[in-house]
Amino acid sequence: MSATYNFCAGPAMLPQPVMQKAQKELLDWNGQGVSVMEISHRSKEFIALTEQAEADIRELMNIPSNYHVLFMHGGGRGQFAAVVNNFLGEAGRALYLVDGSWSSAAVDEARKLAGDEQIDTLNIVEKDNNISRIVLPNLEGIEQDYRYLHYCPNETVDGIEIFDEINSPWPIVADMSSNIMSREIDVSRYGLIYAGAQKNIGPSGLSIVIVRDDLLAYPQLNQASIMDYRLAVKHDSMFNTPPTFAWYLAAEVFKWLKSQGGVSKMSEVNQLKAKTLYDFIDSCDLYENRVAEQNRSQMNVTFYLKDESLNEAFLAEAKAAGLVALKGHRSVGGMRASLYNAMPLAGVEALVSFMRAFAKKHSA
Repeated sequence: MSATYNFCAGPAMLPQPVMQKAQKELLDWNGQGVSVMEISHRSKEFIALTEQAEADIRELMNIPSNYHVLFMHGGGRGQFAAVVNNFLGEAGRALYLVDGSWSSAAVDEARKLAGDEQIDTLNIVEKDNNISRIVLPNLEGIEQDYRYLHYCPNETVDGIEIFDEINSPWPIVADMSSNIMSREIDVSRYGLIYAGAQKNIGPSGLSIVIVRDDLLAYPQLNQASIMDYRLAVKHDSMFNTPPTFAWYLAAEVFKWLKSQGGVSKMSEVNQLKAKTLYDFIDSCDLYENRVAEQNRSQMNVTFYLKDESLNEAFLAEAKAAGLVALKGHRSVGGMRASLYNAMPLAGVEALVSFMRAFAKKHSA
């Protein structure tokens, strides 16, 4: 591994073997004598790449045959709009669960497109003594019929993750941009899963959409053709030129995940990484986490220095030690260490070692 550990929330670090292979193949991919960025997306060589990528993600996530896998433009925010336009029609309504910044952003986009009368919300975060926790509602008691329920199981800004399964009488749409393939899930419980690639899959600009057949019969709103799921299905995600280099890197990440033992193995490693960091934060007087233990994100560990005057020194000394991108989101402050699949346990151990030495150095 490099001497630098990158804890950026996104675009995030990619597995080093994938980056090394991409570097080696940059000018000559697959014996073509040209870069994968330069060949036709409709060539037999690139089609073979896309078919293998889909087969690999289907295997990694155990995706049932009645689901389509789409490789689309626009990242997560693009899917905020696409979900509304593809499923709501002129009379449909949707319920959005709000547990942090990204689910709130999804609501804002939905209301801009469909109007307030078509979008209902439920806040599912409660705070007690400055500690945030998830409180899931009894959805069976809601009489309103919805086209779908939307939620974000992992909020990167707030460091909150929902591990409980949501029992919904309506199809569930999940924004898994920051926790896709970090742990095993039952895809059949969802109507649609989408994920911006730039955290656990590849570079920014690509999004993965996993959509169940029956949802494609829902009435649509008018929208750009490149965000139409039906057209994407019909044209194998190639209604127009796709982000080919991002697709190539995603395909390599899927191969790497399989070589590591798949999602079940990554889940074990991710649990250990998160526990290692949270245990230290809880044991040290200088640091604190403000999320209830059962809702602490495994992917995005947020923490605060109790003496905030030390924030700048912490970031500067961490960078000097090869630990970068630890500053928390501007809306919440503090620190954030993102522990996506590509982050090795050694990186977390290096961070804990630094935090321990920093605390000792600056103790009263």
